[in-house]
Amino acid sequence: MRTKSTHNLPTDSTLLRNWRRWESGESRPDDFYAPLIAAAFDTVTAAFFPKARPNRDDELLSATGMDTLEFIGRLRMSDVSSVTLEAIRITAERLCCEYSDTDPHYLHAEGTAWLRRITSLLDGRLTLSQHREILVLAGWVALLVGCVDFDLGRRTAAEATRRAAHSLGREAENTEITAWAAELAAWFALTQGNYHGVIEAVGPALEVSGNLGVGIQLAAQRAKAWARLGDRREAEAALADGRAILERLDFPANLDNHFVIDARKFDFYAMDCCRVAGEDRLAESYAREVIRNSTCADGSLRNPMRVSEAHLTLAMVAVRNRDLELALDEGMRALTGERRSLPSLLWIAGEAAREIIERFPDDPRTQQYLDQLRALSV
Repeated sequence: MRTKSTHNLPTDSTLLRNWRRWESGESRPDDFYAPLIAAAFDTVTAAFFPKARPNRDDELLSATGMDTLEFIGRLRMSDVSSVTLEAIRITAERLCCEYSDTDPHYLHAEGTAWLRRITSLLDGRLTLSQHREILVLAGWVALLVGCVDFDLGRRTAAEATRRAAHSLGREAENTEITAWAAELAAWFALTQGNYHGVIEAVGPALEVSGNLGVGIQLAAQRAKAWARLGDRREAEAALADGRAILERLDFPANLDNHFVIDARKFDFYAMDCCRVAGEDRLAESYAREVIRNSTCADGSLRNPMRVSEAHLTLAMVAVRNRDLELALDEGMRALTGERRSLPSLLWIAGEAAREIIERFPDDPRTQQYLDQLRALSV
């Protein structure tokens, strides 16, 4: 120590007494002696005398003036009351239930406004459970807005909203929302004729949603894609997968919610695949069942978009039977519906148009149908 020091040190006896106190832990070398001891062993001060780490919890509690119980209580406090959260749950459910028969422009405006309100809550003070639930509620409303965007022909906006819903579902670790986002991607691809894209979008999502209602919809979209690719075996296998999932699920409590799948909708999926496969008798039977199940006792339509596609199915069956008059009547009924998903309607109506043109290319009534179809796409 004397060799390493630039100052005069006490006598050997004094240094020895100090050393014994330091060695026993009775006292700790001060800032003068600590570097000397470290230097004597050819090391640095921190290696011999590391500074004690502060207790972060104690620092926090000391800085805030709170004891432990009060601090934990504050973590559980929120700016959002349980009443507010329940109101948002009810509103999100209502919006999803209004999808099938509400004016899409009105529904889009209301859905977008509520999406802003819900996501703005994320900037406030929330408990962890509230934060997750708000992410989930925002995810459902985003899915709805994405559907309506697509119905209105706003493909770019629909895809952006779909991606936002997928992000919300992933952050909330909600498999159902992320699977529905994949189903929307498959739907978008289907109406654009990207059938391999449908199969690619469905695959990973279906693997993790085999016990959820959305799994039925994913299987149905895959069946539609395979049917149009001409692979009847794969289409039937996909429909069988959907039926198997349906068998495992309980009957849903609220059939009006767009994101709830009921057994009656499976006729709608089968109708499409049978029509594309040329099984006209079965396709017609399914179409009439879809119309019957979607029509209320007073004649109003519970699911007008399904009914429009059912009429297009009947139109294709009629034109294949060389009955152009009936085919055009059914086709026009499909095109004049008030609530419609424009891309889906134009896609199926276009398939019907190709069959009409193939069999009655020179009939003036064919041109009348085509003019009506063009007017919709403007």
